[in-house]
Amino acid sequence: MKLLFIVHDEVPSEEGSVVDAGLEASNESAAPLHDVCPLSCFAREASGAVLGGAIGRTWGTCCELQQLWVEQGHRRQGIGARLVREFERHAQSRGCDTFYLETFSFQAPDLYRSLGYEVRLRLEGFAPGIVKFTMVRQGRVNEEDAGRRTAL
Repeated sequence: MKLLFIVHDEVPSEEGSVVDAGLEASNESAAPLHDVCPLSCFAREASGAVLGGAIGRTWGTCCELQQLWVEQGHRRQGIGARLVREFERHAQSRGCDTFYLETFSFQAPDLYRSLGYEVRLRLEGFAPGIVKFTMVRQGRVNEEDAGRRTAL
């Protein structure tokens, strides 16, 4: 059988859909992916406007924080840390005790370190001076770390 290997500078939608569907079917046959559950936490003003959010998922005893964002004018006020702790606390109620994430050096690795995350993988080679970290924290969140459930 003769095969053609064609490289693209983008992902053609039809071919990308074939790969996505094939990978999903393969993964579903190997692992209980239906047990993966989304999780999110948001900080809102009284008006309802979102000032920040933490988005991720849980699976088994693991919790992945995929996105953390706080509006520029509200950073360095403890909102990001509170979002992470509330997010973790809810994941903990689902049975999670291992928390992990990826972040770049220009994002929030210092915040995550202050919350007990440790670098497990360091990847260099992106733009000059930029490093990508995989960080992990294991253990339970206590009430003092999570803060009270009062408005910020």
